[in-house]
Amino acid sequence: MRKLVSIFSCAMLFLSCSNISDQTVIQIWHQMAYENRQIFREICDKYELDHPEIKIQLTYRETEELRSTFQAVAMGGSGPELIYYPSDQVGTLVRMKLILPLDSLFSGEYFNQFSDEAIVEFSGKKWMVGDMIGNNLMLIYNTDLLKSPPKTTDELISIGKQHTLDLDENGSIDRYGLVWNYTEPFFYVPWLGGFGEWMMKNETEPNLNTLANVHAFSFIKSLKDDRQIIPKECDYETANALFKTGKAAMIINGDWSLGDYEGVVNYDIAPLPMVSATGLWPTPTVSTKGFSINRNVSKEKLHNTTKLMSYLTSDSVQIAYSKRLKVIPSSIAAVNELSKSGNPHIKKLSDIAAMGRSMPVVPEIRAIWDALRTEYQSVLGGTLSPEDAALNSQMEAEKQIKIMNEVIQPGKQAKIIKIVLPVSFLLIVFLLRHKFRQFFTDIILNPTAYWFYFPAMAVIFLVVIFPFFYNVMISLSNFSLNKFEDWQIVGFNHYLSVFGDMQIFTVFFKTIIWTLINIVFHVSIGIFLAVLINQTIPAKGLLRTLLIIPWAIPQYISALTWRGMFNQEYGSFNLALKYFFNIDSIQW
Repeated sequence: MRKLVSIFSCAMLFLSCSNISDQTVIQIWHQMAYENRQIFREICDKYELDHPEIKIQLTYRETEELRSTFQAVAMGGSGPELIYYPSDQVGTLVRMKLILPLDSLFSGEYFNQFSDEAIVEFSGKKWMVGDMIGNNLMLIYNTDLLKSPPKTTDELISIGKQHTLDLDENGSIDRYGLVWNYTEPFFYVPWLGGFGEWMMKNETEPNLNTLANVHAFSFIKSLKDDRQIIPKECDYETANALFKTGKAAMIINGDWSLGDYEGVVNYDIAPLPMVSATGLWPTPTVSTKGFSINRNVSKEKLHNTTKLMSYLTSDSVQIAYSKRLKVIPSSIAAVNELSKSGNPHIKKLSDIAAMGRSMPVVPEIRAIWDALRTEYQSVLGGTLSPEDAALNSQMEAEKQIKIMNEVIQPGKQAKIIKIVLPVSFLLIVFLLRHKFRQFFTDIILNPTAYWFYFPAMAVIFLVVIFPFFYNVMISLSNFSLNKFEDWQIVGFNHYLSVFGDMQIFTVFFKTIIWTLINIVFHVSIGIFLAVLINQTIPAKGLLRTLLIIPWAIPQYISALTWRGMFNQEYGSFNLALKYFFNIDSIQW
């Protein structure tokens, strides 16, 4: 009987393994928020039930990690079949030829069912289909504290002052009138429109050295320093926590956050208030998040991938998302159905999105974000005037865009390198010829030892040796977005450019100081503590445990902890300085 049971179990295991191996696995990388992920998994589970031959693997990655990791794996010829990401990254992936054009994979009828904003085009072709539109900023207010939202910035300041309160009269603010992640350019850019300009002149040129930028810089800084209706330091998580716990009357956030507030705080939504000085409304960027197909999808999987993408962007799926997360579907039919059912948020969300401007998808937008971030944060920190920041951000954006699009042609240096490299290789081989002879002789004499040695050597070669020499080659080439697949060796241009910039020596000097200080303190304090706990002292075991905890905690968590302790408003360092020494908060 036991033998029969064993045979039956083995047969069932074999059959189950056969069924698994027969399944087509489709990988999807995405950057959805937590509440979105839960619904996404449920939707994919339902598809798997209806299509048992398909297995869907979902992998979450933070937005920037998703972009960089996908670029790396797609360059190597692999990666997920589908990626779900914001539309502003489309231009970069298209330039690098990492995603497939969708025009020939889907019919015209398929594209016609979506609003124009949901179909992302670049260079005359379609590359992404969004399952929702908006992804834009708005004013979200606590209806338990505010009966109606401010319509102008003057009203915003007035209401903000009324709700910025020291409730327990201990000298620190317990509730703010307004919070948002105002240090990030994405959350700042809408105000450029409110002051009459936009961040780009056309598809590729930045437009940052303007009076509108100067006035917008000054306006945000005044909310922090003069009006004092927003925290002195506020990132996304801090703002979110303050609003959800009732410690902020209003928050500027996107439609993606509404599902997170549902059932936690009573809220309503409104457009960002009109700028009183100009009579213009802020223009948040409006974009889509959607699906693109990896260029490395095999022919066998392509049909199933397009079929799955059609399902994930279907009316029924979008309606399910919208009902639970309060987002605007990209499907025209889904919007109509939700509007008929009396969904109060759809009309408001659509009206707010209509006041925004389309998010540029060109690669140059990244240079503008980066240039704006540094100068804007310097203004907030009080180290740069708004006028200088506007000028510097324009110059830096132009510089980065020029570097991004510059294609260096091979010259005399390239010819010399192409001669020197093979000659050097042959010379090394000639000088080490006796070592090579001994090595190959030893392999013949001790083959078993080298079979054990080979896996480790192969890993070292793939992970260390090859990447090192490959990066050296890349540093001597014109590898860029525009020369992604057909790059050439051009010489030492990049090295000359770096060492021609005096800033490199400042950074190098700071690095040396930082390294020396770290080594001195790490070694001296480390040896002192090691000698100390090696003595016979009370609570020796407890001390050892306390000393090992920092090593055991991941560096990312440590960094977040330190950042929290140095927060200007709520950090323990500033709280201690204020409590014990009556010193005002320092913007560390």
